[in-house]
Amino acid sequence: CHHCKSRSASFPTDTSMIHYEEFWLYRHCSSLHQRDQQAQKAGRLFSGLLAMNVVFLGSAFISSMIFNNVAITLADVWILLSILKVLCLFWIIYYLMGTCRQPHAVLYRDSHAGTIWIRGSVLLFGSCSILLNVFQIGYSTVLVHCKSKVEIVFPIIGILFICTQAYFLWHHSKDCIQVQHNFTRCGLMVTIATNLLLWLLAVTNDTLHVEIESQLREVEQRFTGKAPSSHPHWCNKTALCTCPNTTICEVFQKGYILLYPFNTEYCLVCCSVLYVMWKNVGRRISHDHIPNTKPKFKLQGVVFGPMLGTSAVIIGACVFMMYQIQVTSLVPSHQVFVIYYSYYIVLLPLMSVGAVTGTIIHALEKKELDTLKNPTRSLDVVLLMGAALGQIGMSYFSIVALVATNPSDLLNSLALSYSVLLIFQNITQNVFVIDGLHRRHTSLGKEEDTKEEQNREAYSQRRVSVLELGQEIRKASLSYIHTYSHLSWKRRVLREISFFLALCNIILWVMPTFGAHPIFENGMERSFYGYSTWFVIVNFGLPLGMFYRMHSVGGLLEVYVTA
Repeated sequence: CHHCKSRSASFPTDTSMIHYEEFWLYRHCSSLHQRDQQAQKAGRLFSGLLAMNVVFLGSAFISSMIFNNVAITLADVWILLSILKVLCLFWIIYYLMGTCRQPHAVLYRDSHAGTIWIRGSVLLFGSCSILLNVFQIGYSTVLVHCKSKVEIVFPIIGILFICTQAYFLWHHSKDCIQVQHNFTRCGLMVTIATNLLLWLLAVTNDTLHVEIESQLREVEQRFTGKAPSSHPHWCNKTALCTCPNTTICEVFQKGYILLYPFNTEYCLVCCSVLYVMWKNVGRRISHDHIPNTKPKFKLQGVVFGPMLGTSAVIIGACVFMMYQIQVTSLVPSHQVFVIYYSYYIVLLPLMSVGAVTGTIIHALEKKELDTLKNPTRSLDVVLLMGAALGQIGMSYFSIVALVATNPSDLLNSLALSYSVLLIFQNITQNVFVIDGLHRRHTSLGKEEDTKEEQNREAYSQRRVSVLELGQEIRKASLSYIHTYSHLSWKRRVLREISFFLALCNIILWVMPTFGAHPIFENGMERSFYGYSTWFVIVNFGLPLGMFYRMHSVGGLLEVYVTA
């Protein structure tokens, strides 16, 4: 809201504008500063307890639906989540129309929070989630004879919730609200809890793997005539309401399955942004926290990183298309799994070497560490470490299964090497990114910045004719080469490594997000652990792994900018 931003500033000029927090338990404290600190801690504690209770209630509903779908059905879970969504909608509207419009409500804005790629991720994944809900409405409408009305109402409420929340996060993710502290904290925590429950429901109710398993069992029974073996009860329920042989129904079904992973990503990204906002409630930023110059993303000073990264993306896209074509056939060949694992076995060591090299350069640099309090950076570190546990955990489960069965087999050997290299790559990349996030931003010299700005202004004031075009291209090339050669070799290598790793993480995010799941589809770990156990492991590990890749891209771009 423009009204809020017009009132906000980097820091207040008058201390009378500050709204100090109060809490009835600490109303007898003599010191105003001490009373404010204790009230802030108490407000965070009570809002955290509120969120914890909401998460436990929702988790109990979802667990009951999984283990006893007669007493608690999926419709009951949707009703609970719809109530929570409506409550969050009312609070967000109240914040937009009431809280942030109060006098001196937003005196500070956190420059580190709500970076453009994080807010861009909210818009991208939010748009995909809206399309997902549209496909779900269409799919449920086509199958209205066997679907409940709740399955149509729930995605409609979901669209309203996603649109409102995306607008709220895009415009107010940097706010350090200074009024109605406890009510704002509770509202933010309930919204976080709602997003966590939506993510938990999406993870435990992933129709993608259910349909793959149902199709595999149907083909197996058709050719062997065997009775179906034990599998989760929701597979039977899915088979009762099948899509008729119409094009529109298949479009809704395929679109829903394709966009499903984006919904889990959206929920996790929103949780991270909302948590930073919660930490910033009542926060007062000093002069030291306000950067003099904002680092800007420029594609200057890098040559080999984009070249190698683009090559990895192109090769990965080709491998992904080959994999998808082969796996969707009735009898997928082992060769496609060999190609897929071979691509990873080549790429992961390159990424690990790059991360280790970057960490060594960080150690050699004489750049000061940024020790100032930064909730955004602290959350980035926690998310990187936590999200990496998804891939690391699945890899260890795979290693145990593969070593215990037949590690000498070619496919098992490749899968085993893939799992080991994936663990090492996650660890080395985390060390490199976390170390880079704690480095102070180093800008070019003042003379270089001034000269570059003058050249840009002179270029914008001059109209380029057709005859001058060749000269301008030559000047731009020489300027790029000058900038590249001007950077010190340490900064140059850091930028090359960061850009290369960012592109690699993008392709490693794209492949599993759009349906490449060899860890589930090769059948080796599934036959060792059983379908039910491996289904749970994969459904918890895969979304975290996809979130890790996406979040790593943001962290690597931060390292690139600050190098």
